[in-house]
Amino acid sequence: MLPAMVFRQGLHHGASTLEHVLGVGGSSFVNCLNRYVAATGFIRISFLDIKQRRNWDVARLRLYADAKKHSLHLRTLQGRDILQGVIDKQRAEFIERKNFLVDDIREARHKVQERVREKIVEIREERENIMTIPNMLTISRAILSPYIGYVIAQGDFTFGMSLLAIAGVSDLLDGQIARRWPSQATKAGSFLDPMADKLLMGSLVISLCYTDLMPIWLAGIVVFRDVFLLAAGFVIRYISLPPPKTFSRYFDATHVTAQLEPTLLSKINTGVQLATIGLSLGAPIWNYLDHPALHGLWYLTGLTTAATALSYVMNRHNTFKIIQKKT
Repeated sequence: MLPAMVFRQGLHHGASTLEHVLGVGGSSFVNCLNRYVAATGFIRISFLDIKQRRNWDVARLRLYADAKKHSLHLRTLQGRDILQGVIDKQRAEFIERKNFLVDDIREARHKVQERVREKIVEIREERENIMTIPNMLTISRAILSPYIGYVIAQGDFTFGMSLLAIAGVSDLLDGQIARRWPSQATKAGSFLDPMADKLLMGSLVISLCYTDLMPIWLAGIVVFRDVFLLAAGFVIRYISLPPPKTFSRYFDATHVTAQLEPTLLSKINTGVQLATIGLSLGAPIWNYLDHPALHGLWYLTGLTTAATALSYVMNRHNTFKIIQKKT
């Protein structure tokens, strides 16, 4: 309170009194007062203000100081309101951006979940029951094929002919059942049946060639064509399998991805091959080895076999159909 008291005395007694009390000049006094009011929160008063209003009384000076203080307080409130407005605006923009990001993340998560559900439904729809009677007959014929070749290679041609007849009957039955009862027909069967036929043909021609009942060139053509078609089947399976292409899904027979459509020439060739194999196997049983008709049948079989291999290459877009995913 000392500077305030000195200030009051200076107003009543003049600059001489201020110098007598403080021992300093008027400017030093103003500087001291300015430091005091800066520390206590009062309005700074310049030396010019004191010179212009040295004749004021204390009450008027208090009114002036209060007016200055009120003006500063109003500017402070105005500045605080402006700053608060900026903060509120930034907060609102931040909340808006946050809500936008949250909604975007939720929408993306929802889309991913829907896509996963669609994939699960597609995989379930692509699966089918392969445990049908035609497929069981086809698999049995495929298992029997190596044994038939072994019997023929051992020279037991009569028993081999009996087993070949059983295999032919099973081939006829599985086709008739699949055509008569559509519920027994499967897309997997369209691949299993020709694969079993090729395994049977391969086993028979190799064993017949081993026992000199068939020329080696004909056996080579038949085996090469069947190996070529088997390799093509594995490639088609890989191409038609949707991602992810895993080992377990690749060999999952219930997950059908393609369907084979045999051509007319292929069906004719199958009949010619069966006739050639049956007659060649029956030659030592009914004693017509090296008959000219048998030789002619060999050449016909070689021609039809090579023609079917070329037809599969030329008409590959019509011989198999990739099962499209449902949208």
